[in-house]
Amino acid sequence: MNDGMPEKTLDDKVILITGAARRIGAAIVTCLHKNDARIAIHYRNSADEAKSLAAGLNKLRPNSAAVFQSDLRKVDTLSSLIDEVVSWGGSLNGLVNNASTFYPTPIGSISEQQWDDILGSNLKAPLFLAQAAAPYLREYNGAIVNIVDIYANKPLLDHVLYGSAKAGLAMLTRSLAKELAPDVRVNGVSPGAIIWPENEMTKATQQSILRQIPLSRAGEPADIAGCVLYLMRDATYVTGQIIAVDGGRSTG
Repeated sequence: MNDGMPEKTLDDKVILITGAARRIGAAIVTCLHKNDARIAIHYRNSADEAKSLAAGLNKLRPNSAAVFQSDLRKVDTLSSLIDEVVSWGGSLNGLVNNASTFYPTPIGSISEQQWDDILGSNLKAPLFLAQAAAPYLREYNGAIVNIVDIYANKPLLDHVLYGSAKAGLAMLTRSLAKELAPDVRVNGVSPGAIIWPENEMTKATQQSILRQIPLSRAGEPADIAGCVLYLMRDATYVTGQIIAVDGGRSTG
């Protein structure tokens, strides 16, 4: 454990980002790398995107990014993932639990496989990754940022499992903040409408959502990445907090 205050810099700090090959994950990777971090890019199936992202970053700064494949639902592999990242980077200063599974699960059709899938990626994996990473993060006064969701606080129709998993992740964030203090800070970012889901969503549904947002527009992946940067680098006296980045939608 370091006795001093955490530095407000990401210079050469090693940060693991899960689900990092595409979409919001890739934006977080790019933002933290631009601010001098070394990035461990986790992916499950998006090998081509992950390798392309890492190659581009390594052109800017050699050996500043590497890719790591893992199915995060397999808990017995998570310690090995952390060890592989530390073996590459020499340390571990940060963990961003971004990987997520999202699809509808209407009551009457929910299966145990869906429970294992959605709770596994959104809640179980962040817990066991944090547990495996904790010894390294304690040593370097590191930080964890969990990507939660505004639907952790308000139900989304036909998404019983997803909302429950994210609500659990919100509580996990606060619980880990207590458990890992004072050496490790743990916070969350709660996105609103940032990127529309890849499954079909009608224009009418999108417009209905936009009408609920005081800023009257969807956000950008960079909005989430910027908040992660703040929590990872600048917020040295902030822990146990979940920041909504949702254009004001959560105000009701």
